Formats: sequence, C-alpha cells, structure tokens
Amino acid sequence: MKFVFFLFCMACGLVSAQAADERIYRCGNEYTNNVSDAQAKTCKLISGANVTVIQAVKAPPAKAAASAQRTDSADQRSKDSDARLILESEVKKADAKRAELLKEYNEGAPERLATEARNNQKYQDRVDALKAAIARNDSDIAGIKRELSRLPPSTGATTASSGK
Repeated sequence: MKFVFFLFCMACGLVSAQAADERIYRCGNEYTNNVSDAQAKTCKLISGANVTVIQAVKAPPAKAAASAQRTDSADQRSKDSDARLILESEVKKADAKRAELLKEYNEGAPERLATEARNNQKYQDRVDALKAAIARNDSDIAGIKRELSRLPPSTGATTASSGK
C-alpha cells in the first residue's frame, strides 16, 4: 500500500514539474501555451505564477429554457396565490386584534382595574401601553396590505373578469 502511494506521489511530481516547465501566454482574456499562437497575437509571457483556467458553461437551448420558464411561471402563480391567502388571513387576525384593542382602549378612557383603583400611574401606564399596541397593530395592518398590493391579482379575480 505504501509503495502504491509512493508511485502516485512520484507521478504527481513529474506532472507538476512538466507543467511548471511549460510557458503560459496571456492574450487579453485568453491564455495559451502554444508559442506560435502567442507570437501571432502578440501575447505576453506569464512567469512565476500558476494559472487556473475555468471554462464557461454553455447556456441550455432556448426551447428547454422556455419550457422551464413556463413551469416556473405556474409554480410562481401557485406561490403567489398561497402568499395572498396567508396575508389575507393575517389581515383578518390583525383587524380582529385591532377591534379588541379599541374596545379595551375605550377612546382613551379604559375602565380601571381593581389593582389601579389607588394607583393612577399604573392606570396611565396601561393606557399608554394600549395606545402603543394600537399604533403597532395599525402599522402591522398597513405593512400586510402593502405586501398584498405587491402581489399580482388572485387567479380567481382574473378568471372572473376574463369570463365575461
């Protein structure tokens, strides 16, 4: 086993020594080790540096790309529809929470709790917290509605309008 490893290391050493002896020329963005091509194109010799060249991957044929795009389009419509349903559900929850907060806030004069009967500061802190919660909730609703407006119209509305 050690002997096989030794032979492998020797072979690698010979290959790298041979590669080190080759001259590499740079011709703009291209590299070559062919001396006649380098002289014809007036390329510059690169010395003292290792060069790694990675070849570009060709794009798939247009027909395959169009097919993938159609599939992606259907997937995207499905994802948009799911996102719309989730966001609409979130708006309903936030609206219900807002109604609950407004009812408790009672236009800035919520009912005092038993623990707040003699402690006006505790009452005022709760009123301020309710006011802040309502503002946060309104901001959440506005954000969700902005997200909904960014989505394309639901497929149900599109079908209904095109069915005329």
